[in-house]
Amino acid sequence: MQNRIEKITEVLDKNKAEAIEVFDLREKNYFVDYAIIASSLGSKHTGALLDHLKKDLKPNETFNCVDESGDWIVIDLGDILIHIMTPEYRGKYDMENFLAELSDGKEGEAL
Repeated sequence: MQNRIEKITEVLDKNKAEAIEVFDLREKNYFVDYAIIASSLGSKHTGALLDHLKKDLKPNETFNCVDESGDWIVIDLGDILIHIMTPEYRGKYDMENFLAELSDGKEGEAL
């Protein structure tokens, strides 16, 4: 699992995603084991990051569902959920606080 998380964060980081955070949600009564949040530089960059993930992670990862809007993309890998958002959406929806509270108030591991 750790290798998968590292590969995802590596792809995001090398393609200029910002403020990448990983939340360990195992044993937290959540529907995935890990959530990853990353900021894009804008709507076009959000889509480009999805394309990079698809290219670099397939065939080793199965993209169960991808929910796209220009400012927020959610990628469901089964046991990992990836959120890529513009900074405006990230601030507006504040997923970090929700996930930090869920994981016993611990902040996500920033990369």
